Amino acid sequence: MFLHSDKAAALTWVVLDVDGVLTDGSVIYSNSGDELKAFNIKDGFAIKMAQRAGLQFAIITGRASQVIERRAKELGIDKVMQGRSDKLTALNELVEALGISLKQVAYMGDDLPDLSAIEAAALGACPADAASEVVAAADWVATVNGGHGAVRELIEMLLSARGQWDTLVSDYRL
Repeated sequence: MFLHSDKAAALTWVVLDVDGVLTDGSVIYSNSGDELKAFNIKDGFAIKMAQRAGLQFAIITGRASQVIERRAKELGIDKVMQGRSDKLTALNELVEALGISLKQVAYMGDDLPDLSAIEAAALGACPADAASEVVAAADWVATVNGGHGAVRELIEMLLSARGQWDTLVSDYRL
């Protein structure tokens, strides 16, 4: 999907699910009962680049975990809503608290609890391995699976449509 620059410019917030989007959806428990998650470093780097370009980020996740709090803090994401199975209600609460419109939000999720939020956001996105109903409803589908750079791909697409990606990349060239 080609995103028109005007629509991309109107998007000021990217809201992300965690399991299946920022991670591959695996939940691993250690022998001591600790929950472990693996996050893709390229997703995190792209989030930091997008923040420099003016995009803001929030997390809405059905599970609650200290690991999510830690990763969000590392990435400078302070809007984190955990333990929220009704993603659309959470998304509506978030936009109301921020004083913004759903027309300013891109939402990326991967499974049925994300479906209504994907449909409500100005740009609904999902990883390649999202549930088939989510893929069918999404405006944009990554070519890679969740936890394997899908968020990075979304950010590159958004920033390219805004005319910002090449400028950000040039900071890393000779």
